[in-house]
Amino acid sequence: MDLIGKRDAGELIDARRRAKGMSWTELAEAAGLPVVWLTSAVLGAHPAPAAVAATLRELLDLDEPLAEALIRQPYRTIDPELLTDPTIYRFQELIQVYGPALKALIHEEFGDGIMSAINCSIDLRRGAHPGGDRVVLTIDGKFLPYDWAASEGEG
Repeated sequence: MDLIGKRDAGELIDARRRAKGMSWTELAEAAGLPVVWLTSAVLGAHPAPAAVAATLRELLDLDEPLAEALIRQPYRTIDPELLTDPTIYRFQELIQVYGPALKALIHEEFGDGIMSAINCSIDLRRGAHPGGDRVVLTIDGKFLPYDWAASEGEG
């Protein structure tokens, strides 16, 4: 069996999804998973459970190497090419502008710690607005307090 990279597989699976006329939401509903998580997994950022890969393989008529790529553990690294995409760049810009304020507000509300990006959920929806539709993004992340934990044998 030929191995294909997760991101390359994601592009091929996305092309198959579009050719079949299926939305990301339809795929997520068929797999019983949140749409943001499933989309991220298909595009290469998460390992999909074998049952999910099997569901996608059946729905999209995927070849074995594509289905296999879905279940492999990803490398979660920065792809410099992605950082130049206008939509992704705007998320960076959002953090550059509002990151310090969000950090200050998290510390004020919760204390010294961080919001987890590992233990979180993300929801995206369209919001009607007189000035034009809005992207409504909700990030629900677990608060992780900074906590000193002594090693075994330390006092």
